[in-house]
This record gives sequence, structure tokens and C-alpha cells, in this order.
Amino acid sequence: MTSLSATPPAPASARRILTASLVGTAVEFYDFYIYATAAALVFGELFFPAESMTAQQMLSFASFGLAFIARPVGAIVFGHFGDRVGRKSTLVASLMLMGGSTVAIAFLPTYDQVGWVAPLLLCLLRLGQGFGLGGEWGGAALLAVENAPPHRRNTWGMFPPLGAPVGFLMANGLFLILGLALDEAQFRAWGWRLPFLVSAVLVVLGLWVRLKLTETPAFVEAEQAEALPKVPIATLMLEHGRAVLAGTGGVIACFALFYLATAFTLGYGTKTLGYGREAMLAVELVAILFLAAGVIVASVTADRTGARRMLVIGFIGCMVAGLAMGPMLGAGSLFVVFLWLAFALFVMGFAYGPLGGWLPSLFPAGVRYTGVSMTFNLGGILGGAVAPIAAEALAHRGLGWIGLYLVGAGLLSLGGLALLRGRSAA
Repeated sequence: MTSLSATPPAPASARRILTASLVGTAVEFYDFYIYATAAALVFGELFFPAESMTAQQMLSFASFGLAFIARPVGAIVFGHFGDRVGRKSTLVASLMLMGGSTVAIAFLPTYDQVGWVAPLLLCLLRLGQGFGLGGEWGGAALLAVENAPPHRRNTWGMFPPLGAPVGFLMANGLFLILGLALDEAQFRAWGWRLPFLVSAVLVVLGLWVRLKLTETPAFVEAEQAEALPKVPIATLMLEHGRAVLAGTGGVIACFALFYLATAFTLGYGTKTLGYGREAMLAVELVAILFLAAGVIVASVTADRTGARRMLVIGFIGCMVAGLAMGPMLGAGSLFVVFLWLAFALFVMGFAYGPLGGWLPSLFPAGVRYTGVSMTFNLGGILGGAVAPIAAEALAHRGLGWIGLYLVGAGLLSLGGLALLRGRSAA
């Protein structure tokens, strides 16, 4: 099988590669998270009129979940070109689609203005976001890992996962500033559109960095050896089915943790627990730093002890966070809510950071873009798309039931690792 990397790049080239893998995913996740934040705060009442606030919120989160359905489709399409044409051009295309869809949301009319056309357009653009992101994370991981020195693959592989907290800080930080600068009427009328407009600047920055890259050594090696299958998705499913199942399972826990600790908790904290929007955004902004810390600690340690061990810690931590969710999130103290968020996001770093190095190791270069993208996005459906919707449906029965969802997610991810017990990496 083709190796993950060839000769390590020069220091200047290495900095450019790692910056591109971080900046690109930060922009992509900024786009994704501003939708999650807007869905939790205003999209329900602006685009989905319903008899109850709960129904509005569920419809809003359902539109949020649409992107997860589009992501595997994007993974197949972008994965095909990433494995056949190359990593660089595919990453540029995915960034443009994601960014264009996000900017267009800023100009949408609301339900009061055009009726059912408004939620239809919103859902179509949400699908565009998901389609673009379907090819983003996997390609960014390969950009880092396929250029990495053999003993630093997990450390280099942490840069795409670090794009998540960076993008989240930009997204929620901007919403926090808007909340402090605007009153409620101004925010609902036009303030929520500004973060979507800002995405245009960030996309230009991401494109500028990525257009300066060269192709990865692993892809060039596979191309020269004529080891690129004509239909990567077919080869992937026929020859690497167990790795796909294992990788998909291994992704579930990090998605479930993240979206329950951010999108659901933000909506639940403001609308059910009665905390102020700015207070909840500020708490989440501080807590997200623990995610960045978890990603760094787990990824650097994985180069010494192995990614599998760090992932196990993260998956068990997901289960512990689930068991603690009811008592802590419903304690009636914003500080206790922060403690739960900080713990949940820190252990998510262990479930998430090592994925950047672990998922590419499951597949040979000829199907690696497709394989990493498919597993990451299929796991996103089970862990991310379903989680906020299920949480809204279960909330009236108690937070403990939502916590059990996290316990189940941790068990599924542990099961994914178990599928590969005794098997060597690609």
C-alpha cells in the first residue's frame, strides 16, 4: 500500500501547509457554526412559524441537520476528484461552494416576507453548505498528514481539528459582539445577517492560502504508480468496508458531544433555563478553549502512545459527560453549566483531535480522500444531525435522557475501534 507521506517538506513549506489546513477548516467551520448559532437563536421564529416554540426550534434544528445529509454526498463527489485529480484543486472547490452558500443566506427573505419560499431557500443553501463541507475536512486532514514526517503525523493531523474551536470562537464571538451592540429588535431584523456576510472575507483569505500549495507527495506517488482507481467509492466499499464502518463509528462521539454542548445547550440555556443570550455565548466561548486544549494534548500525546489510546479516553469521557449532563446542566447555576461544558469539550478534544491522524491511516492513498471524507461525514449524521433534534424531543422528559444519547454515542465509537483490533494501518 502507498505510504502516508514521503520526504518531509522544508520548514517554510511546512508552515504554509499547516496554515492552509488550519485556516481552511476554520473558515469552513465558522460558516457551519454561525448557522448552528442562528438556528438556536432566531431561525425558528424567522423561517419556521409554528404553534409552539418547541416545534419552531425542532424545525430550525431539522434544517441544521440537512447539511449532515448532504455531507456524505459531497464526500463522494469531492472524494472522487480528490482521489482522481488531486487534493489541492478539490479543496479550493469545496471552500468556494461552502462560502458561497453561507454568504447567500445573508440575503434571504423571511417567512413573513415571502411565505414558504423562505424556508425552502434556507434549506437549499443549508444543503449547499453541507455538500461543500463534505469534501473539506478529509482533504484538509490529508493535506497535513500526507506531508507530515512519519513520527509527527498525529501532531500535524491536529491542525484541521483545531479549525473547529477557531471557527467557533470567530462565530460565537461575533454573535456575542452583535448581542452587546444591538437590541433584540435590531438583531432579529438585520443583525443576524452580518456574520454570514463576514464569511466572504474569510473565504477570500482561505483561498489565498490554499492556491499557493502544491500537491501532496502521497498523491503524486500513487499517481505515478498508477494506483488511482477509476471509481474510488466503488473500490472503497468493495475492498475497505470494515475500515469505513470502523471510521464511521469512531467519529460519532465527537459530533454528538460537540453539537449537544454547543447548539442544543445554547438554545436550552436561553429558552428553557432562562439565562441571557450574551451570558450563554460568553460561557461557551470560554469553554471552547478547553476543546482546543484537549485537541492539542491528545494529538501530541498520540505520536508517543498511539491515536487509539487517546480516542478510547475521549469515548469514555463522552459517556461520563452524558451521565453528568442531567445533574450539572440542570443545576440552576451558570457556573456549574460552564463546568459541564468545559469537561465535555475537553474530553471531546481526545475524541476529535487524533481523528486527523487516525482516519487517514485506515486507507491507501488511492481511496484516502473518499474514505476519510465518507467516514467523517457518515459519523456526522449519526452523531451530529440527529443529536440536537433528539435532544429537543427528549428535553421534556428530562436532561438525563439526553445524557443517555451521549452514553450511546461513546459506546458506538468504542465499537468502531473494536472492529479494527489487531489490524495494521494502511
